[in-house]
Amino acid sequence: MTKDKSKKKQKITYTAKTADKYELYQLSVQSVEPDVKFLRRVYKKEFGQPARHMREDFCGTGLMTAYWIKRGPESTAEGFDIDPEPLAWGKARHFAKLGDAAERAVMHQADVREPSIKSPDVRCAQNFSYCVFKSRDEMLDYFKKVHADLANKGVFVMDIYGGPEAFQELEEETDIDEGFTYVWDQDDFSPVTHDARMYIHFRFEDGTEMAKAFIYQWRVWTIPELAELLDEAGFSRVDIYWEGTDEDGESGNGIYRKTRYGEPDISFVSYIVAIK
Repeated sequence: MTKDKSKKKQKITYTAKTADKYELYQLSVQSVEPDVKFLRRVYKKEFGQPARHMREDFCGTGLMTAYWIKRGPESTAEGFDIDPEPLAWGKARHFAKLGDAAERAVMHQADVREPSIKSPDVRCAQNFSYCVFKSRDEMLDYFKKVHADLANKGVFVMDIYGGPEAFQELEEETDIDEGFTYVWDQDDFSPVTHDARMYIHFRFEDGTEMAKAFIYQWRVWTIPELAELLDEAGFSRVDIYWEGTDEDGESGNGIYRKTRYGEPDISFVSYIVAIK
């Protein structure tokens, strides 16, 4: 599952032997510029002031965290991830080049249920990694800790994917402008438990493949389930933002609008915004 990209990028030659899986992931899955714009927009709309301190859960390489602090000297951030490998990769790739600005970000190798150093104005869990919490009790505990950790004027943002295709075993290919193919492989799904096993593969123009570059064991959650748990965790309001279209009627340009209904699409990516 990937978000549509609106900007074309310069094509580069990649092969299974030479490519770096974290670079490929960032190019094909992440879209930090529109994501950060969305975080800032919903926070300012709600509270009438800019968000200063951001926390990124399941941050991986910290690409979003690095982008956030580059926005200006008033911007600070924290990133949390339990895996040391992507954290080290991001430290070398993203933060080393930022100089003194890197001091405004703290990267934690820790469970996302651990508290922040400073209460964040906005906290996010992107790219569906929160689905690692498979039980209702686990997810509710996570949401309660998020709520307690946020500043008094705080917003929590998650992205979610759904639609009938989310509950199927399928393989979806997306050609990436840089010259490789991103493959989202829903290898196994249980309609009883919603437990699922997913892979990300990368295929290249020379015919080679980086198979199972990323492996996920998740529960496929739905919007009503998560919205009800956020409400139970103490959030004052939960809003859903649906992907919209631009002036030309084109979707996939990072345009999301609040909705109370949505659209019965076979596949979608939306935002869940919880207000403290």
